[in-house]
Amino acid sequence: MTTSVGSILGAAVLALAAVATTACGVTSTYLTPSGSTTTLMQGWDHWFKLDWSVEPEPGGGKRIRGYITNEYGGGAQPVRMLGQALDASGAVVGQQIAWVPAGVSGFARAYFEIAHLPAADHYRVSVWDYSFLQAASERP
Repeated sequence: MTTSVGSILGAAVLALAAVATTACGVTSTYLTPSGSTTTLMQGWDHWFKLDWSVEPEPGGGKRIRGYITNEYGGGAQPVRMLGQALDASGAVVGQQIAWVPAGVSGFARAYFEIAHLPAADHYRVSVWDYSFLQAASERP
C-alpha cells in the first residue's frame, strides 16, 4: 500500500511540475518577437549578411524570399529567421519565424523563405537565433 501511495504522490508531483513548466513557458514574453525584440542573438549581423525581397502570395499575403550569407568560418545550424510586417509608423502588424532548412555552411549562403505575412507598408528581416557547429574534435 505504501508503494501505491508513493507512486500516486510521485505522479501528482510530476504532473504539477509539468503544468507549472508549461504555464511559465506560455506566459513568458521574453522570447517573443516584437517591435523592439528582433533577435535572440545580439551581434548576429557581424556573422551574417542578408539579401531578400518581398513577393505576393495568392490571397493577398506576402512572402519573403532571400539568402543568408555566413561570414564566419564555421557552419551554423539550426538557424531561424524572423520576418516582420510593419505599418507606416513602424508598428509590427504581423510576423513569422522560419527555419533555414539545412542551416548555412561557413563562408557560404543558404536560401530561406518566410511565408504568410500580411500586406504592409514595409518589412524587416533578422536572424532570430542560430548555433555555430563545433568540430568533432572539440566535442566531449
